[in-house]
Amino acid sequence: MNLFLALASAMVLGSADFVGGLATKHARAVVVVCWSNTAGLLTALVFAGVLSHGGTGWSEVVWGGIAGLCGSLGAILLYHALANGVMSLVAPTTAAAAAALPVVAGVMMGDRLTALAVVGVLCALASVLLVSLTGGDGSGSEARGKMLRSVGLALLAGAGFGLFFVFLARTPSDTSLWPLVWARCASLTLLLGVGLVRRTPLRLPVRPARFALLSGVLDMGSSVLFLIAVKNGSLAIIGLLASLYPISTVLLARFVLKERIRSVQHIGVALAVASVLLLAWN
Repeated sequence: MNLFLALASAMVLGSADFVGGLATKHARAVVVVCWSNTAGLLTALVFAGVLSHGGTGWSEVVWGGIAGLCGSLGAILLYHALANGVMSLVAPTTAAAAAALPVVAGVMMGDRLTALAVVGVLCALASVLLVSLTGGDGSGSEARGKMLRSVGLALLAGAGFGLFFVFLARTPSDTSLWPLVWARCASLTLLLGVGLVRRTPLRLPVRPARFALLSGVLDMGSSVLFLIAVKNGSLAIIGLLASLYPISTVLLARFVLKERIRSVQHIGVALAVASVLLLAWN
């Protein structure tokens, strides 16, 4: 059940990134993330009010807040990279970085992986790397420079998301969803502060505003699924499976934006399926 929840979290998060990337093609990344975080905060309040039992404490505020700050920085970098690069390259590169941190942190915190689980982990890591391989349309230095900048931003964004997974898993309660509320409060405070200092107008046209709000709702739904799964499972495995979200981003980019998917990317998807089967069998 926990593996299913982690996979569902990944697919929903990939959809959120795709929709958010569409919004940032028509607006600044920090503005889009502000709108999506606002929608995410409202969604988190609904989930926490309905599903959580009891109140909240300072540990949830601290760990949730730190997770939110890392996640918001990752989102800004990701959306900027998505808006200025190729979605089917940026999203999986981000995931490769995001996948590594929970695995390392989980093992350091005592998670034990069997030989079968190790093979599954290696398959999953290989899958995000293969899915990230795309053919460049340009061979000039300007095209290569743009690609390298996009990859650099994607790696930094992945580090932010990986830390979000790690810190969210550190929250003490097994039943409370309030850490997600505090995560969104912290990230929204940071984003509004950045917008105020830079005097960035927070208005959005109707179309990107709808995309941004939908992205926020989907992103929070993904976080809820992840938090429920990780509280009842291994951070190394749950965090890794939750990082397979590029699969849905790449597929949506293929069918909606008509971006080309290479044969090696299909192999990456097959490896992702194999990793899930291995981890489920473990």
